[in-house]
Amino acid sequence: MIKILLYEDNAPLREGLSMLFNGTEGFSVVGAFQNCTQVLQQVTQLSPDVILMDIDMPGVGGIAGLKLIRSQFDKMKVVMLTVFDDNQNVLEAMQAGADGYLLKKTPPAKLLEAIVDVYEGGAPMTSSVARQVLQLFAHQTPKATAPQYQLSDREKEVLHWLVNGYSYKMVAAQLFISLETVRSHVKKIYEKLQVNSKSEAVAKAFKDNIL
Repeated sequence: MIKILLYEDNAPLREGLSMLFNGTEGFSVVGAFQNCTQVLQQVTQLSPDVILMDIDMPGVGGIAGLKLIRSQFDKMKVVMLTVFDDNQNVLEAMQAGADGYLLKKTPPAKLLEAIVDVYEGGAPMTSSVARQVLQLFAHQTPKATAPQYQLSDREKEVLHWLVNGYSYKMVAAQLFISLETVRSHVKKIYEKLQVNSKSEAVAKAFKDNIL
């Protein structure tokens, strides 16, 4: 059972998402709120597996809420669900440590798949958002000397598949290694890149031309 915590200020949409997840086997909504004013207390009390969060909410919005979560729960899975796919919001969400970025027009079946994906270690991203990410880093001026992170060949392989949106299970199958071995490599990648989430690792891979 994947426990989901929702943050969405649009009441009909919040109720609709709750009905979708609660009505689907393998999913359960443990809480649904209109903003992130009490986010740390709620995450602590409800212990969700995945947080689905809107960006534009009154009071404490999604980006601020995400930063609060990362300050205390660096491994918590957080997916942004929003109408915005502009550069600024995508970049801010990635820099703040979002594990995925989906648009509200995402079909219900795809949304369910994305929640399972992030739960298993993936980084779901709407195709239009993925293009934004590629464009963001493609237009950045390369540094004269790229940082040396001393990643092993195997760690680079793992990072390559993460950049391509693969979940930990998919990476394990692709490289014919165990899931625990993938997790061990990811931990080392995070340490060497000095990041705390998959989105940060992917962003740094693009920015510093690691692969």
